[in-house]
Amino acid sequence: MERRDGRVPAPDRPRGGLGPAGGPAEGRAGGPAGPGRPGPRQDYLDAFDAFDAFDTYDPLRKSAESADAPERAPTVPGQRSGGRRARPVSPAASGKGPGHGRSRQGRARSLLGVTSAALVTVLVVLLAGQLARPDEEDAPGRAERFALEPDGGADARPMPTEGDDEGEAGEAGGGGDVVEDEPEPDYDELMETTFPLDPDLTGSGELVPVAGSEPASDPEAVTLLRYRVDVEEGLGIDAEFFAEVVHRTLSDERSWGNAGERGFARVSEGDYDFVVTLASPGTTADWCARSGLDTTEDNVSCNSSSTDRVMINAWRFAQGSETYGDEIADYRRMLVNHEVGHRLGYGHALCPGEGALAPVMMQQTKFLTIDGVTCEANAWPHPGN
Repeated sequence: MERRDGRVPAPDRPRGGLGPAGGPAEGRAGGPAGPGRPGPRQDYLDAFDAFDAFDTYDPLRKSAESADAPERAPTVPGQRSGGRRARPVSPAASGKGPGHGRSRQGRARSLLGVTSAALVTVLVVLLAGQLARPDEEDAPGRAERFALEPDGGADARPMPTEGDDEGEAGEAGGGGDVVEDEPEPDYDELMETTFPLDPDLTGSGELVPVAGSEPASDPEAVTLLRYRVDVEEGLGIDAEFFAEVVHRTLSDERSWGNAGERGFARVSEGDYDFVVTLASPGTTADWCARSGLDTTEDNVSCNSSSTDRVMINAWRFAQGSETYGDEIADYRRMLVNHEVGHRLGYGHALCPGEGALAPVMMQQTKFLTIDGVTCEANAWPHPGN
């Protein structure tokens, strides 16, 4: 068609610009950009290279691939890109300048770190859930069981469950038995128990007063005797138990109170009349020798009259004697009464007749028969009281 001015009109051009051969402008990878629409910006297209919309998103793999992928060559002036004349691109604007590789690698490492932290968090949550779940076999050493608040809140606190009183875990406890400490033996049980001790033991020689005091067995007695109890350090015999044996024995009405004549009070400091001392065989022999007594032949006890000490041989107290056999409790009572009797001024006695109770001042640790006459073992000065 010819215009009035004689010029031939140019063909209509698409709004999207011209391609290399005068065709429509191309979009990504030379594809059509569509009528009337310019192609997307190259930096937008580059941003999607690391993500495939039709593949499972794997940030670790994509980051690694992005870090290892070769860099794109920068567009230079005069070179066509996607059907349009490209503008000159500086290294800084294209992101290809110094540090570009390091930036891409840094982003990959950051993404890797975030992903690793997320994986660790998931593992911690799973582990916490496993620990909180009641197992059929509870882990050794687990002593506390937790239950939710009655209103079903999330705050947990230790709460007893059924079976606690019997030492067994209830159904809500998740299994496992609660082990309770065995009760300590009481006085009567200890009195019937023998203790291991070397008959040749010589201890440290450190004689330690037992703390505490006990009131007079008879406050209205004519004579009040105060005594202290010492125990050699390192014997392995409970010092408080020994002190209780001494006090119970001397406070018994069958002992040396003599119906109101004497009363006995235990002290741990201040004035005293004598000291009842539990010591090893070697230490006992040393203190007895100070008063001219030899206890080594029969490994016995003594009243060291030239000192303040009534010496109780710890091996005899722990093991007893053949004359008393299994009656270790009565032997211990006899031992205390016999040696304290010496402190009070009583000497040795003989068996009065066949089958009679042995006097407490008879040397019952050594024998019950003398001159063909045998007595029965007896722990008390006044057994009939």
